[in-house]
Amino acid sequence: MNNVITWSDFEKVDIRTGTIIDAKPFPEARKPAYQLTIDFGDLGLRRSSAQITTRYQPETLIGLQIVAVVNFPPKQIAHFMSECLVLGSVGTDGVVTLLQPERPVANGLRIA
Repeated sequence: MNNVITWSDFEKVDIRTGTIIDAKPFPEARKPAYQLTIDFGDLGLRRSSAQITTRYQPETLIGLQIVAVVNFPPKQIAHFMSECLVLGSVGTDGVVTLLQPERPVANGLRIA
């Protein structure tokens, strides 16, 4: 196992559920990506640049509930400010499959 962390380290990462409410192509990104707007309930709306264009189309992302890290500092990507990191598993082919709750849950719930 690489880079073992403590429980205290893990507790610093704020992972929450959210629902994608808007998704559009991001042609200015260096690698193919979408600009996502995600509703995190009481935490409000956050935007993210996500390299998920191989498996997903913008119209199929709307209404999809996802899991994201919400306490990274914002990151400038071209003219876009990415405010959270959408989580997914990366296959050996580099294709990302989004992590999702098994059933609908409230937006903004913390992942433990």
